[in-house]
Amino acid sequence: MDENCKTGRRLRFLGYGACFMAGCLWGTGFYFGRLALNEMSVEHMVLYRFLFASLGMLPVALLHRRRFRLTAGETRLLLLCAFLGIPVQFLLQFHGLARTTVSHASLMVGALPVLLAAAAALFIGERLDGFGWLALCASTVGAALVALGANRGPAAHGEPTLTGDLLVLASLGTALVWILLSKKLMETHPPTVVTAYTILSGTLMLAAWVLGPWLMSPWLSPVARLKATPLPLAHVSLTAWMALAISGLLCTATTTLLWNWGIHHVPASRAGVFLNLEPVLGSWLGVKLLGEELGPYAWVGGGLILAAALALTTRGHPAVSTPEPAIILE
Repeated sequence: MDENCKTGRRLRFLGYGACFMAGCLWGTGFYFGRLALNEMSVEHMVLYRFLFASLGMLPVALLHRRRFRLTAGETRLLLLCAFLGIPVQFLLQFHGLARTTVSHASLMVGALPVLLAAAAALFIGERLDGFGWLALCASTVGAALVALGANRGPAAHGEPTLTGDLLVLASLGTALVWILLSKKLMETHPPTVVTAYTILSGTLMLAAWVLGPWLMSPWLSPVARLKATPLPLAHVSLTAWMALAISGLLCTATTTLLWNWGIHHVPASRAGVFLNLEPVLGSWLGVKLLGEELGPYAWVGGGLILAAALALTTRGHPAVSTPEPAIILE
């Protein structure tokens, strides 16, 4: 019995450690994305990121290919999740990042745990009590304050804009739909395997979206042909390649595997607190390493977002039965 207790404590410790590492790695995603965006378009950066992520997920998919059997309905659901979760969500998110700062984008993402709890209560019948709705309101006010602290005009270098912040917020809405739909698949299939096939399928869709115009350029009009560009290769610096590889292999593939393993050994409601590391670390990297500045609205709004998420995920009796966030952005 003592040996079993020791094993259980060790697994819980490792589970919390895995969730902690996942939260930290997610927090660096916007920073490395910004480094790559200095040298290429949003579409090319996101595609490179998921090509690297696919390298990390391919062994998982191949290892379980014989046991992963989907019905026709499940296949359609997986493809819908792949479309929403990869091309739509990440193109929205990084087009937002291209128009705002790493700090602002990271603070916006801090609203996700609270929004996820509210969506679970509204659409899949999970209970959200009065405290939960209060946390949701505080998080919403916080997001509004962060957005109000942004410029409304065209982006200047290193300055946030309202358009950029709203695009990041829109990507969170897409992420919520992705997570809730994927939850149905994860009830009957291993979360890690579902995620691996979702990322691989979504990367193929993303490649068709980004490279399709270039591949079709011989049959396009001269104007459209000028807009169709191949993937940048020769003029990409080592710094950008390293940022892309870290974004794909560590911030996407490794974090997903760590998170899925971790929440199988600790309560998901407790592990959810580590999601708050993403906005904290992301905004800190933006301020310290990129020289960004947070205005008073952003400080107050970010504090409300983080306080609401922290309160909701650390209560002794969770305000909502939290769905397993096995696929979270960044």
